[in-house]
Amino acid sequence: MNLTVRIQCLMISMLSHAAFSQTTGNRTVSVALPVVTLLDIEPPGNFALNFTAPTEAGVAVTAPAANTTKWINYTSAIAPGGLTRRVTASINQTIPGVNITLQAAAASGAGGGTLGTSSGLVTLSTTAVNIITGIGGAFTGNGANNGHRLTIGITVNTYANLSARTNTPIIITYTITE
Repeated sequence: MNLTVRIQCLMISMLSHAAFSQTTGNRTVSVALPVVTLLDIEPPGNFALNFTAPTEAGVAVTAPAANTTKWINYTSAIAPGGLTRRVTASINQTIPGVNITLQAAAASGAGGGTLGTSSGLVTLSTTAVNIITGIGGAFTGNGANNGHRLTIGITVNTYANLSARTNTPIIITYTITE
């Protein structure tokens, strides 16, 4: 083989090796995700549940229609191996003769992840009761029409215990916990 052919073969061999060679490397990337537990009720503000007095003797008072304007929103990022979360509700005081009820609907809207499951219709008392369970890493979306729609109602439980009242403030406390 002559010298020119040998040089050409050597150059082709070197070029093809350079064109097909690979280089790898490693880099460490640090990732941090904090434990997050946030909850709010949307839209903010108070509402009234007022019984209606009868206009005819012998007729019972009429309970108001349930309020369905409130939504519960939450964000949850749990620790590795952590338990699922739940939302509880309680009231600051009871009113003799009436039940205050609450039901969280199934989650809807713009959220994602392991959203919680409603505990169904519950009667509220000064002791916290589960209203949503099984919350994992999740977010419900923010504002009305995202999360769990709340239905809050009031009914007579013992007519003999009713007494007239005006503007009795009942505060519902919602808590998200493991």
